[in-house]
Amino acid sequence: MISTKKERVLQIILIVILSIMALYCLSPILLAVLNSFKSQGEIFTNILALPEKFKFQNYVTTFKKMHYFRSFINSIIIVAIGMAGIVIFSAMAGWILCRTKTRLSKLFYSLFVFSMLIPFNSIMIPLYRIAGFLHLSNSTVGLGLIYIGLGVGMAIFIYYGFTKTIPIEIEESAYIDGCSTLGIFIHIVMPLLGPVTATICIINILWMWNDFLLPIIMLRSSKNYTLLLSTNMLFGQYSSDWPAILSALILTVIPVIVLYAFLQKNILKGVIDGAVKG
Repeated sequence: MISTKKERVLQIILIVILSIMALYCLSPILLAVLNSFKSQGEIFTNILALPEKFKFQNYVTTFKKMHYFRSFINSIIIVAIGMAGIVIFSAMAGWILCRTKTRLSKLFYSLFVFSMLIPFNSIMIPLYRIAGFLHLSNSTVGLGLIYIGLGVGMAIFIYYGFTKTIPIEIEESAYIDGCSTLGIFIHIVMPLLGPVTATICIINILWMWNDFLLPIIMLRSSKNYTLLLSTNMLFGQYSSDWPAILSALILTVIPVIVLYAFLQKNILKGVIDGAVKG
């Protein structure tokens, strides 16, 4: 009986501590949402106070200032191209490298893994020059292709480890039945890679959607700006429209929050299956 009471007390203490930590982590988002409905004067007067009157007009103004729909479509194009390339090329490469037991395949796999250790700052200038030479700069399509090159290393690493958990006898039986290599990959391997694919999609979508450095380097025309770059245009040299900025940030993060909420169960499972079991 005493131990049961102690367990309940410990559970209550744990819940209180976790609630405080969650509130601490969510406080920047809550403050951003709260202040996005205020006027400029109210924000400067008291950032923690409730709005005197909720100004939904801030969001309407933001839509117009940042050309939200155009920027949203640009972000979707970039993420879609980058995500499709990363999933297709990485899944095929991870599977083939795992099933091919040669020194050359091990060398290629090591090179892909090693590429994960190279910091972006060290390749930033060469990447910009190469992108200009290949006419990939100042283009949403070109930026999506660049993301493919930067994202395949980690994706191949995860796919490689997850492929080890798939019994090779399934593929061998398909070979005996006359299925081609491409057919085995499309009809057998790729469906089995579903959980880890969801994980890779979430990780890379969050990365590409929230990236600021690479788009600001590659995109010069405001017509090609992503949502984050369009939000950055609201910052002035001498003054900034903070209600519009905060509402723009909220509108920018809503799509990825919704996506994360639907697919969050696959993140931990896919990472563990792809990295630890491999």
